[in-house]
Amino acid sequence: MTAANRVKLASGLYFLATPIGTARDITLRALDILASADVLAAEDTRTLRRLMDIHGIALEGRPMVAYHDHNGAVARPRLLAALAEGKSVAYASEAGTPLVADPGYQLGRAVTEAGFMVTSAPGPSAVLAALSVSGLATDAFFFAGFAPTAKGQRQSFLRSLAEVPGTLVFYESPKRVHKMLDDLVEVYGQTRDAVIARELTKKFEEVRRGTLADLVEELHGVTLKGEVVVLVARGESSGFDEDDTDILLKEAMAAGSLKDAVAQVVATTGQPRRQVYQAALRLEKEGK
Repeated sequence: MTAANRVKLASGLYFLATPIGTARDITLRALDILASADVLAAEDTRTLRRLMDIHGIALEGRPMVAYHDHNGAVARPRLLAALAEGKSVAYASEAGTPLVADPGYQLGRAVTEAGFMVTSAPGPSAVLAALSVSGLATDAFFFAGFAPTAKGQRQSFLRSLAEVPGTLVFYESPKRVHKMLDDLVEVYGQTRDAVIARELTKKFEEVRRGTLADLVEELHGVTLKGEVVVLVARGESSGFDEDDTDILLKEAMAAGSLKDAVAQVVATTGQPRRQVYQAALRLEKEGK
């Protein structure tokens, strides 16, 4: 029993969005394309075969080509050759929407440059699923993918996004979420609202909400599992400009240590600790 219909597809590349968890989260059109494409390509052919089996779609001798980050240079010519023969090619990443932190960009670019049609069967996306349940503003958002794994590079990366006028969305490994949160607090301050969304659409779906400081405390000692999306609310002006910060720092530094002064001003203004600390170092140097 299958919900898919065999249809005549025009020659071209069809990007298919596939479930990020629940196998039934797939469109009828995507199933039709899986049942009808002349050539199937996938980031993980085993995952796609399982999905087809669940929905009763037979391969029927059609070629299935593995296409991922490590073999793209070899696999692309084969897929382009199929298109040149007037065939239809369907491509699915392991889960979600191709090209969104998944392979497919070079393939899509090569196909468009060769003059062939590229279209999509839209559907599941962890980015959009996380935004929809986050409770954060969705009128503007920036998907930043995975942050660098090294601490210094990660903090530089986060600083480059500090002024983005929208909700920030990241993918992260459950093994690095705690380090990511620590750096988010360091760069953006403790008070920004944030969300940790885990295992979306799956049995153990979990969404944790709070300020960055709240989430650091809540997740202390907690081992997370599964796919994780980290969302951070857009930055709000603290209402304190550089001159205001300098005045507060000078007063606090006159009464105590630089460390205590920085902590006091961060608590008062809500500004990122690094920003206040750099200002304190500048004032200390100017005072010598």
